Amino acid sequence: MELLISLIGLLLIVEGLPYAAFPEAMQRWLSQLQQLNPATMRKIGLVMLGLGLLLCYLARRTNLFS
Repeated sequence: MELLISLIGLLLIVEGLPYAAFPEAMQRWLSQLQQLNPATMRKIGLVMLGLGLLLCYLARRTNLFS
């Protein structure tokens, strides 16, 4: 549970940093995101999900990062 809470905290730090450091650029980027096709956004999301799962698998099951 401690690891989960730490990971959620790290995620919030990484997600919040661009908004705090570059708010105007983030507004422009978010307006560009609204113009994307939902199917394209879904594909991007699935790729990111797959990469995240792959990284978790590699970190937990292999000695690649040791």
